[in-house]
Amino acid sequence: MTGVIGTSTQLGLRIADATRDAQVTAIRDSAEHSRSIATFRDRISEIRNVDDLLADRRLYVFVMKAFNLEDQIFGKAMIRKILESDPTKPESLVRRLTDPRFMELHKGLGFGPGGEGNTSVMERAWQDGIVARYVERQFINGQAEKSETVGNVLEFRQKAEKVKTWFDILKDPMMGKFMRTALGMPEAVVGLDVDRQAALFAKKYDIEKLQNPEERARLERLYAIITDARDTSRIGQNAAVQILSGGLHLNGGGGRFVPITLDIEMIGSLPRRPYR
Repeated sequence: MTGVIGTSTQLGLRIADATRDAQVTAIRDSAEHSRSIATFRDRISEIRNVDDLLADRRLYVFVMKAFNLEDQIFGKAMIRKILESDPTKPESLVRRLTDPRFMELHKGLGFGPGGEGNTSVMERAWQDGIVARYVERQFINGQAEKSETVGNVLEFRQKAEKVKTWFDILKDPMMGKFMRTALGMPEAVVGLDVDRQAALFAKKYDIEKLQNPEERARLERLYAIITDARDTSRIGQNAAVQILSGGLHLNGGGGRFVPITLDIEMIGSLPRRPYR
């Protein structure tokens, strides 16, 4: 579903932002998550290698959830090979996999080649970082359950500043879809060779702009407006469509559909709060 019933994506985002601190606190304090966090802190200092981690089911699940890999929990054999990989070697498994989550897992856990030598687990700051990842993931997942589009925007916020090249975008399906939508590019682009896709994106948009917070906010608005406008089940709730189709009533109604064209550049240039 695109959004909470009766609300636009932008309203859903404002609600999520306004209640974020309270929701994060609730996640940390909930019985389920507080137990998981406490277990992680109690046991993680005993982990010396990949085998230790995989042998502790509760720790393993916690870490996988923290790195948004809950859908890969069953694949222990592959996770073992990933964590034992040497990322400095192009032929290593962690380098060959295109899903960026696996490299983040490898870097975040800090095991050396062969899965040995992670001494960071003893450090409170390292533990705090993993716990923060876990809580943030629970928050994003909770928002995505209410509104897929809101969840995608929150994912974009988390990842966009780290993007360096178009290949960073294209190897992440959600980020690719987000940018195609915000830039008004057709979904058919996905069928092209990845190098060709990168070239088309580069011609359309300067990737360095993603380092600008105001530019990221502009893309968020574009994505939200376009996604809501495309959702035919919510046309009656979409302010942009209501305004643009207002002529139906002025012309006497009758249910006649009037095709319209949305000017993406114009929408993107609108201020965040045009009216006060």
